[in-house]
Amino acid sequence: MSKLLYKIGKWSAINKIKVLLLWGLILVGGMAIAIGMKPVFSEDMSIPDTPSEKALTVIKAEFPQGPDNGKIRVIFGTKDGDKVTSESTEKTILTALEKITEDKSVKTVTNPFDMGTISENEKVAYADITYNQGADDISNASYKHLEESIAFSKDNGIQTELTGDVKGSEMQIGGVSEVVGIALAFVVLAVTFASFLLAGLPILTALLGLGVSVGLTMMATKIFDIASVSLSLAGMIGIAVGIDYALFIFTKHRQFLGEGISKIESIARATGTAGSAVVFAGLTVIVALCGLTVVGIPFMSAMGLTAGLSVLMAVLVSITLVPSVLSMAGKRMAPKNQKVKNEKKQSANSNFWGILVTKHPIKLSLTGILMLLFISIPSLHMELGLPNDGMKGQDTPERRSYDLLAEGFGSGFNGQLTIVADASNVDDKQKENTIEKAVKDIEQLDNVSSVSPAIPNEKGDYAIITVTPKTGPNDAATKDLVQEVRDFSDKNITLLVTGSTAVNIDISDRLNDAIPIFAVLIVGFAFVLLTIVFRSLLVPIVAVLGFLLTMFSTLGLSVFILQDGNMIDLFSIPQEGPILAFLPILSIGILFGLAMDYQVFLVSRMREEYVRTKNPVQAIQAGLKHSGPVVTAAGLIMIFVFAGFIFSGEETIKSMGLAMTFGVIFDAFIVRMTIVPSIMKLMGHKAWYLPRWLNKGIPNVDIEGHGLMKPQNTEVFHEHPVK
Repeated sequence: MSKLLYKIGKWSAINKIKVLLLWGLILVGGMAIAIGMKPVFSEDMSIPDTPSEKALTVIKAEFPQGPDNGKIRVIFGTKDGDKVTSESTEKTILTALEKITEDKSVKTVTNPFDMGTISENEKVAYADITYNQGADDISNASYKHLEESIAFSKDNGIQTELTGDVKGSEMQIGGVSEVVGIALAFVVLAVTFASFLLAGLPILTALLGLGVSVGLTMMATKIFDIASVSLSLAGMIGIAVGIDYALFIFTKHRQFLGEGISKIESIARATGTAGSAVVFAGLTVIVALCGLTVVGIPFMSAMGLTAGLSVLMAVLVSITLVPSVLSMAGKRMAPKNQKVKNEKKQSANSNFWGILVTKHPIKLSLTGILMLLFISIPSLHMELGLPNDGMKGQDTPERRSYDLLAEGFGSGFNGQLTIVADASNVDDKQKENTIEKAVKDIEQLDNVSSVSPAIPNEKGDYAIITVTPKTGPNDAATKDLVQEVRDFSDKNITLLVTGSTAVNIDISDRLNDAIPIFAVLIVGFAFVLLTIVFRSLLVPIVAVLGFLLTMFSTLGLSVFILQDGNMIDLFSIPQEGPILAFLPILSIGILFGLAMDYQVFLVSRMREEYVRTKNPVQAIQAGLKHSGPVVTAAGLIMIFVFAGFIFSGEETIKSMGLAMTFGVIFDAFIVRMTIVPSIMKLMGHKAWYLPRWLNKGIPNVDIEGHGLMKPQNTEVFHEHPVK
């Protein structure tokens, strides 16, 4: 592979203008086509064959409702001692509702005073608006008219909020916080290269690759169901790995230039050596992300594939566009001569961290392991769930609507359960009585606040019952209530539960069951992969165990902050709540790929030194000296980019950003830079042991491009002077 990449890098460097124009054309053309196709993201997070999905199937079959009309709920709340039933307040509300009906797109508007949709304390009331068209087809003019209509009640001192099919706070794909993260990454690159100009180049190439992947993802929304969160996740991963991969090749190129190798040859060699590691690392991340398809959850598969696409673009940009950019940069990439001379004078054992790790391996490894184990403790009481409007910022319209309904009708009103009573096996004369008995039995359950009368279908063999729990959607007691209803024991009738709360519970349960399977596949894949790369048995075992430490500590800290509510103000998290249901499985996939990146770049240099010297201590010190600074810079870049997403306005992205930020901190600096080399020092020569029969049976993967270092290639090293 290194020889092929060598040729690609050399061709790209020579034909730099062609490559740059080609990528520019792909970016502009792709985005133009994507925007012209008017992408539509699907927020459906349902999972086939779950109990809630089966209930929805029954409802669609037995309770046909015609077209799916858009629906918006208007909520009115009074302040101080006022009541919505007072003469003046009622008049104001009715006037506002009358204004809403002036829109010809409105089909019906319910009257809360006729329908009885008023809270027991008469402080909150709501009205439901049904439109003639579907939610996606409600025009901006209709939304504007609605806002102008409710402005009348707001101006008269009534808190008025909207929920339902509302164009509220949209998913943020980019914002100020993300820009700050990229700016900090720029600072790291500026320090690394001692040049502001060079620092901007990896960011520009990464953004170009990300732009191409975003365009392709937007096109794919016309064919596949892709959630908007997938685009944000792809952006988070794509920009981070794009900068890191460019950094690895930039650094290698500067090293070769410092050794006196000509510009074109240096670029080709850097693409063949560091580029090989980039391709390997990128494919590892892609495999891990695409592995999400094995869990059989459609929206998770879409997330993994779109994120994998962004990594693929980052890899392609790194081995084609980056060599072209390096060629255009010319002599600006060459390090200062004095710096090169100083580096040549330094030996491998002059590295402070390498000396410290090899001198105190027991203390450092135990400290790192115990620290991560301690941080992992909260993961033992992790609860999975999906974010709802109650977890949004208090200044968002969704949160205000959620709180107002909870204030008037109780916490469980925002998590109502839709129960389908299946009495199809009951004698026709007994169906009505059987369903009524089921309603009374449900009313007797502990956590039930209210139960609506059963609404039968045309045949009378099915009925819909709406149950309002006493507790909120993500409360453990609500989950227990769902299970109690599903466990309802009656040979004549079956109760199916659906609704947003039940759907979220089913998604969480299915993802929870998928975590062990996915983790075993990933860990097994990592062991086989690293055994082939490092030709060792013990190094892969240490690497895999280190990844498990990273994973549990990341989940532990996530639970400590997001679920338990510690330090949420520091990270601008509006409300504690359950851990995002797909956070653990996504974290496993993403952090596995990044962990293998750092493992390969760091330990492959150690193996190269060990093969040359057969000195395990010198190999560790050489790896930490030569690859340690690059891994440190790459880790910092990842941290800054991911940290920018913590302060995003979207709860899903905030939690992902938090987990990824601390996951990289734990893995890059505690596991890869401390625990792994410390344990390798304790193992000595045994770290590189591999049985002869296994050594002959596995392929030889030249990650570092040693084939390019053979004597027959040296005659071309100085063909051209650096320009």
